[in-house]
Amino acid sequence: MDSVNDILADYNFVEPPEVAAIKKFASTKFASNVSVRLAGEQIIVSCASAALASSLRSNLSELEKAAKTSKKLVIRIG
Repeated sequence: MDSVNDILADYNFVEPPEVAAIKKFASTKFASNVSVRLAGEQIIVSCASAALASSLRSNLSELEKAAKTSKKLVIRIG
């Protein structure tokens, strides 16, 4: 019987293009790191500060274009 470690060692984790685009957008435009996860028809972006969250919200249309997505973007602090 294979252990979980053996099974996951062979799995190739690939980051979805939307996630990579959002992380790159935050990194280049605001010099900050964000956490991004997909949840059904939503993309949840978590950031460390309220100032960054506010800046991302004000640039939401640019962020959607950069991610090339029609999914709902949710910006969270924490």
